[in-house]
Amino acid sequence: MTERKLFTEWAMDIAEDSKIRSTCLSRQVGAVIIRDKQIIATGYNGAPVGAIHCSDIGYCERRKRGFASGQGLELCRAGHAEANAIDQCARRGTSCAGATLYVTTQPCVFCCIHIIQAGIKKVIFKGEYPTGLGLELLQESGVEYVKYEDALEEERKSKEEKHQKEMERVNEFLSRPKTY
Repeated sequence: MTERKLFTEWAMDIAEDSKIRSTCLSRQVGAVIIRDKQIIATGYNGAPVGAIHCSDIGYCERRKRGFASGQGLELCRAGHAEANAIDQCARRGTSCAGATLYVTTQPCVFCCIHIIQAGIKKVIFKGEYPTGLGLELLQESGVEYVKYEDALEEERKSKEEKHQKEMERVNEFLSRPKTY
């Protein structure tokens, strides 16, 4: 039997590929929103539509002023990947309700608020970001959030259990005489 890539791994690979489009000079982030195992939006961090990108200006205003990661966000020209994916859904009239967001970095507090308001029910993220309040808000609002590595392990276990049941079904099928 051919080994299939885990769904979580596949989805995060798409988020990773999405971040390649980022125009941010500080950190490239990608996101994908999936509902019912279908992609409904992707996003990456960059300036709003029609605005000048930091990569074109040639510098990051926050870095230039010496702000630490997670600080001085009001000076950032870029929309974050998560918010941009949610905004993409809004522009097309696609609901995010009940969806899962896969993102290459732990969401900031502002993105957590967007996630909650959009009705996203689960966030799977990589890495760490200085945003204790964001995760607290997700928890208070009933949005599940899981580190990528933990989500992979959970899916691996589930896949093994499913595979064992499926093999019982396959063996039963193979043992039956064929009438065709």
